[in-house]
Amino acid sequence: MLKIKTLFLIFITSTSFSSAQNCNCESNYQWVKKTFEENDAGYQYVIDKKGLPAYQAHNDDFLKRIKNAKSDTECYQTIYDWLKFFRSGHFSVSKIENKATEALPAVNENTKTELVKIDLEKFKKEAASKNDSDIEGIWEVEPYTIGIKKFGEVYKGFIIQSGAENWKPNELKLTFNADKTKGTYYLRNKTGQEIHDMRLVGKNYLEINDFTLKRVSPKFEKEEGIETYYEAIMAQKPFLKQLNKTTLLLRIPSFNGALKKDIDSVITANKSKIESTENLIIDIRYNGGGSDNSFAKIIPYLYTNPIRSVRTQLYSTKLNNQRMLDFYDNYQKYGMQADEREYLKKAYDKLSKNLGKFVSLQDDGKIVGITKMDKISPYPKNVGIIINNGNGSTAEEFLLAAKQSKKVKLFGTTTAGVLDISNMYFVNSPCNEFKLGYALSKSFRIPDMAIDEKGIQPDYFIDKTIPDYQWIDFVNDVLNEK
Repeated sequence: MLKIKTLFLIFITSTSFSSAQNCNCESNYQWVKKTFEENDAGYQYVIDKKGLPAYQAHNDDFLKRIKNAKSDTECYQTIYDWLKFFRSGHFSVSKIENKATEALPAVNENTKTELVKIDLEKFKKEAASKNDSDIEGIWEVEPYTIGIKKFGEVYKGFIIQSGAENWKPNELKLTFNADKTKGTYYLRNKTGQEIHDMRLVGKNYLEINDFTLKRVSPKFEKEEGIETYYEAIMAQKPFLKQLNKTTLLLRIPSFNGALKKDIDSVITANKSKIESTENLIIDIRYNGGGSDNSFAKIIPYLYTNPIRSVRTQLYSTKLNNQRMLDFYDNYQKYGMQADEREYLKKAYDKLSKNLGKFVSLQDDGKIVGITKMDKISPYPKNVGIIINNGNGSTAEEFLLAAKQSKKVKLFGTTTAGVLDISNMYFVNSPCNEFKLGYALSKSFRIPDMAIDEKGIQPDYFIDKTIPDYQWIDFVNDVLNEK
C-alpha cells in the first residue's frame, strides 16, 4: 500500500503574535508583507527568480493602491492581488465573519419586485404541450420552480413556486434579451446579478452563471451522457457508476480529508466490479486537493511499477513551527493517533534547531520516496483520468503518482499548477479582522520539474470543440476503441 503521512496536509489556524491594535488598511498590508516575507516557503524562491527591483516596483505600486482603498473589501482584495506576485495559489486572505453574519446582504423589505402578469395555470398547460426544446418552459433550481416565457424581445423568468419566504408566485426572478447576450438574475436576497454566461445543455438543462436549472416541463427523454455529466459535476461526495459492461466511472470531487472515508467506502463496496471491469474512468475535474491519504486506496488499482514521489522540505521559523505544537497539544482534534505525538515532538525539536532553514523531516534523509507494491492488479486494464484547470495541490500529487502507471492516461486540459510551494498555514491578523494563508513547504522538484505556474498536461488534450458535458463520453469512446 502507498503510505503517505497526512500530517502536513491539514489546514490549521493560529492566532497572530502581534499585539498591535491600531489597524487600518496600510497597517494590515504591512503586517501581511512582513509575515509573508519572514515565513512563506516560496518567498525567496520567487525573489531569486524575479529580482528585488521587480519586487520593489510591485510594492511601490501596491502601496499607492492600499492607501486609496475605500473599504475593507477593497483593502483585502488589494492585499490578495499583491500576493499574486509570488504565485497563483496556496495563499489566501479571508475575512473573519461573525457567525451571525449573513453571506449575502439582508433583504430590503422595501424592495419592489416586478410582477409578471401571467396566468400561471394557463402557462403550465401551454408549457406541457410544447414540442420545442427551447428555453421557454418550467424549470427547477433549489428552492424555486421558475417559468420562462418570451414577451416580445425579452425573456422573463418568474416564480411559480418558492421555498424562500421572500419570493412569491409571479415575481420576476430573471430577465434577458432575445439574443441572450444581456440580462439579470435576482438572488435570494433580491440583489440583481448580471447574467454573463448562459447555455442550454441538451434539452433538459439551462446554465445561468453559477446556477443550473433542470427542466420540468415540457418533458423530454433523458440524455444519458448529459445526465451522467451533471450527476458527476454536481456531486458533493464520491460515487461509482457503471457506464457499460466494459467501463466504470469513479467520480471524486475532492480529496478533502473529511471525504477519505467516503472514497474508501466506495472503493470497498465496488471492489468486485473494479476487479472485473476492463476500463476505469476517474473524473477529478475541479478537485482542488486535500489529503494525500484520501487517494491511497485507489493507487493499488493503478499500480504497474514502482512509484517515485519527490518529497518536500519545511521552512523553519518560530511562527511556522508553532503548528507542530498545535498538532502535539490537539492531536485528537486533527484525527491523529496517540503514537504520532512522539513523532510530532521530534519534528518540532528538529525544526526548532534549524530556524531560517529548509528542513526535511524524513528519517532516511532521501529526497525521493519509492513505493513498491506486492502485486499488479489485472483489472482495470485501462484507466482514463479526466482533469482540468480546477485541479491543484493534492489532486496534482495524485496525478504525478498515477501517470507513472502504464495503465493510465490523462484526458482534458492542463491543471492549475499549484503544488511545489504548498501546505498552507493560517494566521489571524492583529485585529482579528481577516486570516492570512501562506505556504510552509517547498518541493525538491524545484527547479528541474516545477509544477507551479505550469500545471500537468494531459496525454489526450480535449479541445474546445468537445463541450465539457461530452468529456466522459469522449474518454469512454477512446478506452473502448478496438
